Amino acid sequence: MKSAANDWTEELSALQGLLDETELTPLIKWGIPVYCHEGQHVVGLAGFKNFVCLWFYQGVFLSDPDRVLLNAQEGKTKALRQWRFTESSEINPEQIRSYVAEAISHAKEGKKLAPVPAGEIIVPEILEKAFQSSQEFQSAFDQLTPGKQREYIEYLNQAKRDATKQSRLEKITPMILEGKGLNDKYK
Repeated sequence: MKSAANDWTEELSALQGLLDETELTPLIKWGIPVYCHEGQHVVGLAGFKNFVCLWFYQGVFLSDPDRVLLNAQEGKTKALRQWRFTESSEINPEQIRSYVAEAISHAKEGKKLAPVPAGEIIVPEILEKAFQSSQEFQSAFDQLTPGKQREYIEYLNQAKRDATKQSRLEKITPMILEGKGLNDKYK
């Protein structure tokens, strides 16, 4: 495995070259290469600290005969699947072409796992109290998109201890006042 000091230039270049051979349209989305078929995202690639990866936006439908695909966030991620590489020697062009061809086929067929509407979420008591304490805070929260509001509420609801909830509220308060989402830095 490469150290964090290394970059993934060689691996990213090899993967991008393989994707450029396809009929997919390359775009830059969220600062990274994303390959699309008729506007539908099919596959993207990026380097991270410990690996470089391809991700298939509708990877849940891929047959994955070589068992290389991962669900990076079990219980959260529904359709997306990642294929991680830690060395350039792991990049097998024929194997990758096969997976990408299957993903393109699924895109042409219109296979898509539709998002399930989220159920009603419960605003935690600590957040309700913060709203009562500061009209500015409540107003800033109300101006966030519903998705950003949900991220913050879920973040607070996932904490078990009151002390953790309090520290999380202290962390997110300036972000909310600035109109930022919890996960904006990753988008």
